[in-house]
Amino acid sequence: MNYLRRLPSVDALAGQLLADLEEGLPVLLAVEAARRSIDLARSAALEGKYLDPVAMARRDAQRFAKARLRRVINATGVVLHTNLGRALLHPEAASAARRASLGYANLEFDLSEGRRGSRGAYLSGLLSQLAGAEAALVVNNNAAALFLVLHTLASGGSVPVSRGEMIEIGGSYRLPDLMASSGARLVEVGTTNRTRIGDYESALDGDTRMLLKVHPSNYRVMGFAEEACLRDLVDLGGRSDLPVVYDVGSGLLDSGVPWVAGPPPAWIGDEPGVRQVIAQGTDLVTFSGDKLFGGCQAGVIVGRSDLVARLKASPVARAVRIDGPTIAALGRTAELYAEGRGGEIPFWEMVNRTVEELVARLESIAGSTGIPSTIRLSEGMIGAGSVPGMTVPSPVLVVEERGEDLWPRLLETDPAVVARRSAGDLLIDVRATREEEDAQLADSLRAVCRS
Repeated sequence: MNYLRRLPSVDALAGQLLADLEEGLPVLLAVEAARRSIDLARSAALEGKYLDPVAMARRDAQRFAKARLRRVINATGVVLHTNLGRALLHPEAASAARRASLGYANLEFDLSEGRRGSRGAYLSGLLSQLAGAEAALVVNNNAAALFLVLHTLASGGSVPVSRGEMIEIGGSYRLPDLMASSGARLVEVGTTNRTRIGDYESALDGDTRMLLKVHPSNYRVMGFAEEACLRDLVDLGGRSDLPVVYDVGSGLLDSGVPWVAGPPPAWIGDEPGVRQVIAQGTDLVTFSGDKLFGGCQAGVIVGRSDLVARLKASPVARAVRIDGPTIAALGRTAELYAEGRGGEIPFWEMVNRTVEELVARLESIAGSTGIPSTIRLSEGMIGAGSVPGMTVPSPVLVVEERGEDLWPRLLETDPAVVARRSAGDLLIDVRATREEEDAQLADSLRAVCRS
């Protein structure tokens, strides 16, 4: 059989894809999917084999369409789910970003003086006050913040770092690699489980440019372990005329958590608070603008005004600067803390939901679906490499022995539902979902269970 004669034209196949695909696809991508599939089918036909170009193009087009950023329901119980976008913005922060996106703003214009101003001056001033620091600078993420500090203050010199703080986050961020890229030379001190202040002191020489402490936010060294305390590092930096920089990572503004009623939550553990770190004399502190801070992705640097001025003057600062909508969203998030409303930030509201209210929501969902299920107490996670090993009690709706069957089918619903699987069971946790999503969650669960 001559398979070449059965090949459709690119235009015809692209048109069929555009007509059939429910989620829609730009013409450019539909044409590319059609062309690639026809080319593969043609190559197979020349070898006497048959590949269905229509089926291949449809799979290709569906894969393209599903890659488009879309809303999902996070029913995993992981509040800061890295793969699902980490911290949600407060509605007022999202509105501020929207206004900044749809109209002009005084991004780099001083309305008081009627001339060019400094980008993010208001946000920097507000963050300085919240952190109890002299100055602040915001860049596009915390890795960029640390890179900017290392490149500006330590390029061409050495920086001692404890072996117990050689962090790796995600699939591509490794502290040694970041330092090498910045031009700073890493000097490992101490051991994986024990590093004393004397180890830092022994590593100092004429090439040392700064002292760096890194909070291992996604792991803990337990057992026979010791680390040099921050106050000793600050004292050593003062005696040696070296700036002390602390990358606290997750962005807990205040270890006292004053925006939440009662004592600090148990899951906070030993997470360092930015205010407390600055109060101990640390020269610069870097942290994330999302995660525990609860804003959008950004890297915040707070500390001594002379050092922040050097960072702002670096050409790297322009390469990692943030845009207007990010400044607006992060600024409104910071204002919520300043107004005593930090507990309203979605991350803090979610982690402080009670077991009782979550059980009531799960019972309502179970009742509306009519699906055989049970509710049991489990644990929710903070996520995003923050406070490792610490969890919050969180109930789950359990559909027994249906995890492998239902989990992938929930991904096909609109909006997609990302749940958990455990020992063959499907687990639904609503700690990280909005209450108004419960009806959609129930509809999706009912649909996949009865189909």
